[in-house]
Amino acid sequence: MTALRLKGVSAGYGGDPVVSGVDASVAEGGWLAIVGPNGAGKSTLLKAVAGLLPGGGEITLHGSNVKSLSHKEKAREIGYSPQSPSMPDGLTVTDYALLGRTPHLGALAREGSQDLSIVEDVLARLDLGALAARPLRTLSGGERQRTVLARVLAQRTRLLLLDEPTTGLDIGHAQALLELVDRLRREDGTTVVSTLHDLTFAAQFADQLLLMHDGEVVADGAPREVLTPGALAAYYGAETEILHGTDGNLVVVPTRKR
Repeated sequence: MTALRLKGVSAGYGGDPVVSGVDASVAEGGWLAIVGPNGAGKSTLLKAVAGLLPGGGEITLHGSNVKSLSHKEKAREIGYSPQSPSMPDGLTVTDYALLGRTPHLGALAREGSQDLSIVEDVLARLDLGALAARPLRTLSGGERQRTVLARVLAQRTRLLLLDEPTTGLDIGHAQALLELVDRLRREDGTTVVSTLHDLTFAAQFADQLLLMHDGEVVADGAPREVLTPGALAAYYGAETEILHGTDGNLVVVPTRKR
C-alpha cells in the first residue's frame, strides 16, 4: 500500500520555486532518502511534504490530501524533525520530548503516565536516559540533535520526516539513531522520508533514493540504481568507487582526482 504520494510538487520561498515537478511515492513502512548536493532543494521538498511551505502539485498521505488536514491532524500523522530546530530555553530534555505528545492530548489535558512512559522509552533508546533532567542549553550539538528526534518519535506518527538527522553525531550515535528509526519502521510500519548527506548511510538504510539537482529529480530508484560513479560525477562533481560490504550493502568511497 502507498503511504505517501507526490505528484508534480513544487515549492519555494517568496513565490520563487526552489523545487519543481517532483513525482515520488513511498510504500507504507518504506524509507525514502532524498540525496543530492548542497542547494539541490532537499530540505525545501521535505518542508513541502510537512505542509510548512506553500506550493503546487499534490501530496497525499494514506489517500488524503495533506492540504485538507487540520493542524492537529497533521501533527498526529506527520512527525517532522528540522535540520536546525528552535529549542525553547528553560526546558529539560524530558520536557522537550513531552511536547511530542501534545497532538494526542485534549484541549486542557496534561500528560499522563502513558505519555511519560512513551517518552522514557524513547529517551532510553536514544541513549538520553541519563540526560533526562538536563536543561537543553547545557547539551552538546549531538545531544540536541538526538533530543529533537526524541520529540518527533514521541509523537508516534505514521510518517517521519527527518532533515539530516545525523548532523553533529559521531559515527556510533549516527548509526544507532538510524538503526532505531529502521527498527521502528519495521516493527510499527512507520514510513520514513529523510534527507541524508552520507550516501553510504543512505544506501544502507533506505529502500529508495531520490537524487535531486537544481530543484529537480534526476534519478529515482533503489540505491544500486541511483548511486553510480557517473551520477555522482555529474551531479556532485565527485570521483568515487561503489563497493560492496560483506553484507552486500553499498559503500560509497571517494577517490583522489589525478
